[in-house]
Amino acid sequence: MAEKRNVDTEYLQRNEAMRVQAMGQTVAASISRVIVGKAAATRLLLVALLSEGHVLLEDVPGVGKTMLARTAAVSLGCLFQRIQFTPDLLPSDVTGVSVFDQKQGDFVFRPGPIAANLVLADEINRATPRTQSSLLECMAEGQVTVDGITRPLPKPFMVLATQNPVEYEGTFPLPEAQLDRFFLRLSLGYPDFAEEMEVLSRLRESHPIDSLAACVRPEKIVEMQGLVRKVYVEPSVAQYIVRLVHATRGHRDIQLGASPRASLALMRGGQAMAALAGREYVIPDDVKALAVPVLSHRVVLRPEAQLRGISSENLIQGLMDTVPVEFEENLVN
Repeated sequence: MAEKRNVDTEYLQRNEAMRVQAMGQTVAASISRVIVGKAAATRLLLVALLSEGHVLLEDVPGVGKTMLARTAAVSLGCLFQRIQFTPDLLPSDVTGVSVFDQKQGDFVFRPGPIAANLVLADEINRATPRTQSSLLECMAEGQVTVDGITRPLPKPFMVLATQNPVEYEGTFPLPEAQLDRFFLRLSLGYPDFAEEMEVLSRLRESHPIDSLAACVRPEKIVEMQGLVRKVYVEPSVAQYIVRLVHATRGHRDIQLGASPRASLALMRGGQAMAALAGREYVIPDDVKALAVPVLSHRVVLRPEAQLRGISSENLIQGLMDTVPVEFEENLVN
């Protein structure tokens, strides 16, 4: 699209985009065998996975947050670890610790549960800020440093954290630095009547996850992540992304706008959305579909805006209505 592509740059080809699309459809179908009526949330989860990002699941108890993480891990053939965050959890309980081995006569590192492909950080806001900060390096750089030694984490690597947006007693709100490391935030919501009836029907005798099998290998996911980075982003689409993010920094109701990491997340997410649709280029609609889940948790509203009942989701939606998409004339198919 738009200005002529550099012949020296390797771009995603149509058949490669269709490979990503096929993998996404296979995984989504597998997840739907367990999770009922959450196709949109499943798609966003796949977008984050292909973009090498992390997800914050914010919703009330009992709607399937943990089950979605478990189902995704089984479908993807990934090593899954669950960390139950509590006030007494220590950073070493997450990252691992070096213990003295009498046979070897030296300290041996024992990795913590963070050394997995998909890590469920359950009720992340119940841990102290000190323990929450143990995830910062892991999420941003895909590595963990203990006793001065840095060790890479397995690939693919994804943190799926949950928190209850209603209950605040005994919790420690995530700081902006931690929130900014989450690629997107999503909610599952309550099922409608028909969906809840389907849940009862499926779980009458046994749980569907017990018979679920992997439909893809972790190595395949890493390969698809590499293909997604080759999706073409036309300059005017990139400019739209930057204008949208910049609009959050000058808005009168926003105290702290989105960071450059948000711009990168929108671009990476747009590439993943395009590939999952079988396209080798990003369109503005890909960006618009991701703007709210990618940006809403990255902005801090002014107190007076919150008193007026303004939500970050509504504010981001309003920004999309005011920030124009400016196309260039010379489109390349």
